[in-house]
Amino acid sequence: MKPRSKLLIIAGSDSSGGAGIQADIKTVTSLGSYAMTAITAVTAQNTTGVNSIVGINSKEIFKQIVFTCKDIRPDAIKIGMLQSSSVITTVVSALKKIKVSKIILDPVMVAKGGAKLINDRAIHTLKTHLIKRAFLITPNIPEAEVLTKIKIKNSKDMIKAAHILLKLGAKNVLIKGGHLKSKDMKDILVNKKTVKIFKNRKFLTKNTHGTGCTLSSAIATFLSCGKLLNESCELGIKYVNEAIGSNLNFGKGHGPINHLNSINIKNIYK
Repeated sequence: MKPRSKLLIIAGSDSSGGAGIQADIKTVTSLGSYAMTAITAVTAQNTTGVNSIVGINSKEIFKQIVFTCKDIRPDAIKIGMLQSSSVITTVVSALKKIKVSKIILDPVMVAKGGAKLINDRAIHTLKTHLIKRAFLITPNIPEAEVLTKIKIKNSKDMIKAAHILLKLGAKNVLIKGGHLKSKDMKDILVNKKTVKIFKNRKFLTKNTHGTGCTLSSAIATFLSCGKLLNESCELGIKYVNEAIGSNLNFGKGHGPINHLNSINIKNIYK
């Protein structure tokens, strides 16, 4: 099978393989596309938490992005962990140079085990310079709370937060509802025209490490293959749900999901 599209992933490395660049590559490959990478940081972590984070020099990040895209132009870009203000500024400069319209930003701020992955200055830079360049941003509830400075307790609050993010310049916002205490899972897509609620079964499991990275990469893959936004989100959510439902149960803490789940690739692209 030949790859259907090409994606550039800008994110940090997860040594345990469940999240970050590793999860992104697995997702893009599993869904039939070609993954390129620009690594922003190297972490030593496992399912119980993050042991250390080493940032990559901003100049090297810029070169990874621009030099890669000069040779193989991506159909879409997925952005994950950007740990400092200088890294975010560098990524913005690189994006201006390569000019790709389908940019999916997953504003990664806290690891599943609770470790903070971004500082306050970087959050401000992300809000003022990067969000407006994204076609879609995919925060979970804690991330949306940090970005909007409001408390999110229900679906109404999720929609309110999304509209605040639209005012910051985001074109589309998908807020993930996994942190709400509810029987069902609600992810809400909001733009200036519509509000779309994706309602699914909620799995009671601790093995959800990398779900955010996986979802944003899955959506980016479907968008890069020409799918419309609503369908890309719906298919991405389905892929993640099936990956969670496999319940790998690897490790002693928050285990990874199964990127090799049973979603039928051939039927998706008919």
